[in-house]
Amino acid sequence: MRDRFPLLFISGLLVLGAFGSFVMSGAKRGAFADRLSTWRSEPSGARALYLLLSEAGLPAERWQQDFEVIDRGTTLVMLGTTFRDESDRKSTNPFVFSLDGGVQDDELTDEEREEMRERGLNAFRSPSVTSDETKKLLEHLRNGGTVVYAPWDQDENDLLTAVDVYLERAENRKEITTLVPAQPSRFTVGVERLEARVRVWLDLPPGGVALLVDEGAERTVVGLVPWGLGRLIVIGAPELAMNQALSRADNALFWRSVGRALADGPIAFDEYHHGFTGDRSIAEFAARYGLQFAGAQLLLGVMLWAASLRRFGRPRLPPDAVRIGATDALFATSRLYREGRHHAHAASSIAKELAAEYARKAGVSGRAEPSEISAALDLRGRKDLASALLDVTRAANEAHSDAGVETVARLAALARLKLEATPKKGRTT
Repeated sequence: MRDRFPLLFISGLLVLGAFGSFVMSGAKRGAFADRLSTWRSEPSGARALYLLLSEAGLPAERWQQDFEVIDRGTTLVMLGTTFRDESDRKSTNPFVFSLDGGVQDDELTDEEREEMRERGLNAFRSPSVTSDETKKLLEHLRNGGTVVYAPWDQDENDLLTAVDVYLERAENRKEITTLVPAQPSRFTVGVERLEARVRVWLDLPPGGVALLVDEGAERTVVGLVPWGLGRLIVIGAPELAMNQALSRADNALFWRSVGRALADGPIAFDEYHHGFTGDRSIAEFAARYGLQFAGAQLLLGVMLWAASLRRFGRPRLPPDAVRIGATDALFATSRLYREGRHHAHAASSIAKELAAEYARKAGVSGRAEPSEISAALDLRGRKDLASALLDVTRAANEAHSDAGVETVARLAALARLKLEATPKKGRTT
């Protein structure tokens, strides 16, 4: 046990470290998802919004496929989704084009660098909406569907161009702005004021309806644009959907009103363009949730278990080597006794060891004479042991050759067998 203590100590430290890592990973379980994803529980996620609508009894769900096929009656909610064709090599998206050498790090603004640090690899995992998908969105609007779109930046795309909505970069993006309803509507029932950071102002086409405006600048922040038989709701303050802003002012009340106004069908939050696809393989699913680290820890545990079968300290000889070594030592000792004619000494040593073993049985000192040990055994009712001890002692006194020593050893072996045997009750020999 002492030889394995260092291994047990190291294993305990590794287990403690793994447990601490699991605790820290559990505390950040929502950080793996992209910004404005309903799976992200960080301040920049939209998990609280999804739970709010679900707890309010509204048909909220997550959309994990592209826009090639959109069910009739489904309201698509796109939070921070980018509309760029992936084959467009002239894209100004720093996260997409920096891999191609189009935009160098020194060409990025401080805001873009901060955004890149915040999103990390999620920026590369989140695909952009293609031109074909944009056509399907417009067809969905034309057929009476509803789309809620919260652009993250002042990026022109085919969807906004088709409905004649133009974006203007807002000043003081980092300051919280007060928003108020532009007019009474069922999208702002009970809403008096909202608080959020505005990223873009909206320039709506004729027929568009402003839902929320900046109280100070009196610019449109949230607007509704009819298109075909459907409607497009554009939100220029995507922070309204974030976890960190949902508790401010009437922000949660605004989303509940919007959800009730759109509750004619499923309210589907787009997660496909945040990197969550419905046809993900098991390996990709495991990598997304960090299960590969659990597999590595399992492998580490197996390795530690295998290492625990080894021992520290001096190596032990194999049993066969020990047996052969003992046999060689015995033969060497016997030859020394034969060559030196120490027959009497060898015989007396055998008898003395046997007397010491019998003395413990008789309850006397191991230094007592064989006659005293024999008498004590006789008093204890073990006349067989007393007689055997005296026979070995007599043979040892008469041993002057190899044959005599052999006779003493044979008698001593039989005497030890009698010592280990348990006599039957009521019978003595």
